[in-house]
Amino acid sequence: MLKVKTPRNHRVRRELEKRAPKLVENGKKTLILHGTKTSGVLNEVLKEIYHLKKGKAVKFSRKNENIKPFENGGETSLEFFSMKTDCSIFVYGSHSKKRPDNLVIGRTYDHHIYDLVEVGVENFKPMESFKYDKKLAPLIGSKPMIAFVGEGFENVEELKHFKEVLLDLLRGEVVENLNLVGLDRVYVCTAISSNRVFLSHCGLRLKKSGTKVPRMELVEVGPSMDLVVRRHRLPNDSLKKAAMKTARDQPKKKVKNVGDDAVEGKIGKIYIPDQKVGEMAVIDKSKGVKRERREAKLKKGDHEHVSKKQKEDST
Repeated sequence: MLKVKTPRNHRVRRELEKRAPKLVENGKKTLILHGTKTSGVLNEVLKEIYHLKKGKAVKFSRKNENIKPFENGGETSLEFFSMKTDCSIFVYGSHSKKRPDNLVIGRTYDHHIYDLVEVGVENFKPMESFKYDKKLAPLIGSKPMIAFVGEGFENVEELKHFKEVLLDLLRGEVVENLNLVGLDRVYVCTAISSNRVFLSHCGLRLKKSGTKVPRMELVEVGPSMDLVVRRHRLPNDSLKKAAMKTARDQPKKKVKNVGDDAVEGKIGKIYIPDQKVGEMAVIDKSKGVKRERREAKLKKGDHEHVSKKQKEDST
């Protein structure tokens, strides 16, 4: 028999409840970490990604030697960090002569590596290099729009997979309704070739259009970069099947003696036991009956009084 450990205090219990499976999952957090060797450009890229994901990201500053996502056994430390930080997306930066300014973006399921995309960063421009009105600066944590331009995202397998990973990385919280005033940023992803994507970050400027829907203008606020797809690994079939499994809607608890009608709406039934009228004691509390009984008693008392007098006279 395996021993089941239970949390000893309320803080641990609350943390476990947050990480437990839910019908409606929480927003995905991003883990950002460095490899054994990184370049100045790559450090700036990781810093900019952390700034864009601030509030939903965890950044490690130390170098990690044992992380090699595409090699067998090289993902153990990465999965451990994912479990400790409760992050389901990670961005890993490394630099080498063979693969300069290398970024590995991946997703995890149940803290196991789900899929991976390796890209190279070229023509990087940080936020500081763009000049614009600071009033147009997007707010931290705001919901972005994402535009994918180019047929490559629909025809090329590598770019199709890269599109899915970018959506999970950039979209933030999943919401049903959104106020138009709250839209202040757009990520524009343009497929330049079969393995190159230009990523730019733009702010929104709302102008009058003569209708209820305002006219929108894009102002580039940075960062921007070219991402060259180098390697990618699709998820395992068994892991993909487990990850795509959806929970059935919980059936509504049946309420007794309550039904729905198309015309009358909600209808309820009331249980009334059988009434045995013959066995019921009828209590009559009407005032007229009481008065008749009282008068009858008085008459009876007078009659008895008269009969006693007659008996006394006869004697």
